[in-house]
Amino acid sequence: MNVEEFAYWAHRLVDWMAEYFKNVEQYPVKSQVKPGDILRQLPDSPPEKGEPFQQIMDDFERIIIPGITHWQHPRFFAYFNANNSFPSVLAEMLTATLGAQCMIWQTSPAATELEEQVMRWLAGMIGLPPEFDGVIQDTASTATLCSLLTAREKYTDYAINHSGFYGKPRFTIYCSTEAHSSIEKDVKIAGFGRENLRKIPVDDSFAMIPEELEKQIQKDMRDGYTPLAVIVAIGTTGSTAIDPLRAIGEISKKYNLWVHVDAAYAGTALVLPELRWMIDGIEYVDTFVFNPHKWMFTNFDCSAYFVRDKEALIQTFEIMPEYLKTPEDQRVNNYRDWGIQLGRRFRALKLWFVIRSFGVRGIQQKVRQHIQWAQELAEEIDRHPEFERLAPVPLATVCFRFKPAGIEDEETLTQYNSELLNRLNNSGKVFLTHTKLNGRYTIRFVVGQTQVEKRHVQEGWQLILETAEAIKKERM
Repeated sequence: MNVEEFAYWAHRLVDWMAEYFKNVEQYPVKSQVKPGDILRQLPDSPPEKGEPFQQIMDDFERIIIPGITHWQHPRFFAYFNANNSFPSVLAEMLTATLGAQCMIWQTSPAATELEEQVMRWLAGMIGLPPEFDGVIQDTASTATLCSLLTAREKYTDYAINHSGFYGKPRFTIYCSTEAHSSIEKDVKIAGFGRENLRKIPVDDSFAMIPEELEKQIQKDMRDGYTPLAVIVAIGTTGSTAIDPLRAIGEISKKYNLWVHVDAAYAGTALVLPELRWMIDGIEYVDTFVFNPHKWMFTNFDCSAYFVRDKEALIQTFEIMPEYLKTPEDQRVNNYRDWGIQLGRRFRALKLWFVIRSFGVRGIQQKVRQHIQWAQELAEEIDRHPEFERLAPVPLATVCFRFKPAGIEDEETLTQYNSELLNRLNNSGKVFLTHTKLNGRYTIRFVVGQTQVEKRHVQEGWQLILETAEAIKKERM
């Protein structure tokens, strides 16, 4: 392909992209293919000679598109969103064209300095104190791992990086029983051992109980362990529960624990001043992460990680081989030393495009609408005699189940709701997912896709009602 052919196909692809955005509602939200359907259409070996790009695009539309679950569909109500937006997509096109490797200032000065400034903007937008410095990571899972590794090294005066765990304390890490599964994975990777992760009970709103945290800390100390860090969830994955940051922070200060806040989903809502109560107690926090690629309309991957002590972070990860030394090292940020990866994408560009295109008020308006529509849905569920809300709705995720009159048996209710969810998703008209809360099968309805409108939420609720009614008639 020469540059003229590239220009021709680039225009064709932009046309395709625009048509996709215009017509995304015509696709089934969840892919309807079965396991192996895509693989069977792919040849066992690569072509010996290059193929025409038209043929490649034909196969993309014929083979790949049917196997795509459309995360940008406005009736995507599953998981948490992985959003994009028009300015974010355009920025990604430029990022791919530039092909910059942004590991140090010298390899891309603009990428480094834009990231530094955009992260300052972002910290101010969500109400973080000015002493926090920010860096873009790929995911919240990686950011939490960075936090735990930094806590480990700072506590041991960076000795584990130097000589390993031999002869070091038996550290314990704390989170709630509703915290994200990535924390357990990070604890394993960081070398603490999953047996040393303490999962603290939660209250009726599924938030960590501070008194139970303190009891476990005291028990561990009596048993010869060294409590090291606590992960505070602001917006749990199951129900978006908000752990009480101030109470946990006060306990952590008392026992000298490192505090990391996982606000992967809910952090975006902090753009709304009325929701800043969620970070009451931020003065106790060492590190904080949220994902603009979830609810701030920025393409995956883009995770905003903030640290109070950047020198501890850098000392944990820094490397200085001769081939990476530059004259500017003492005057600039070299973000290769702010995380795990040496190579770094130019992620700040899309975040810059998004913030400038929407403006702070535009982002606030969308987030407020999503929350309002979710609250209205929760009210509809509360009013319906055969549906039951199973968790508070502090943000834009509604947890509920179908509960036909006269049915109290949990196993039967699980069967009803599992069938309801499967039928909804197989319809192609909506996509939802489930969790378990207090052992009860729970359907989650997340309002947060970039292009979602109130009518999409209403259409989703109407489909739920119709499908539930059909199941009830068949079973009774």
